[in-house]
Amino acid sequence: MSLIGKEISDFSVQSYQNGEFKTVTKQDVLGKWGLFFFYPADFTFVCPTELEDLADLYGKFQEAGCEVYSVSCDTHFVHKAWHDESERIQKVTYPMLADPTHALARDFKVYIKEDGLAERGAFIVDPEGRIQVYQVNAGGIGRNAAELLRLLLAAQFVAKYGDQVCPAKWQPGADALKPSIDLVGQL
Repeated sequence: MSLIGKEISDFSVQSYQNGEFKTVTKQDVLGKWGLFFFYPADFTFVCPTELEDLADLYGKFQEAGCEVYSVSCDTHFVHKAWHDESERIQKVTYPMLADPTHALARDFKVYIKEDGLAERGAFIVDPEGRIQVYQVNAGGIGRNAAELLRLLLAAQFVAKYGDQVCPAKWQPGADALKPSIDLVGQL
């Protein structure tokens, strides 16, 4: 069952960001684009490389009007401890959402019940709270923040210009396609 177009459920979770604990709710994420970036656990191996990669491009996501939310089934206290201990995670300034009840992981269909952890899932959510892009990777396969940024920009383009679509490797400023009978068999 596809999650494209699924509206995210109401939620209220604790987060760690910039030395503070904060509550983040569905209402907080509506009205702008969001990247929900699920990962298995703090203090692991692939996860810090991914979160650092996102931290390096966080400014680009913000310029595009998108908030980044990293999410694991750890508590906000564990997020703080990891942030305090890891040089890579110290670069993270976006909200680190805590999901110890697995509510978010279940809603986004990435909860691994037998492990009590989340899959590596990345979800681009539009300002109305609907999933527009998602990918889920096996635990040992890290993701690329630059590709997630490209997918965000493509989703925003399609939302703005609903009569045009983005071909493979599309980048902002590149030609898009306008589906029509004239294109049938021409590509």
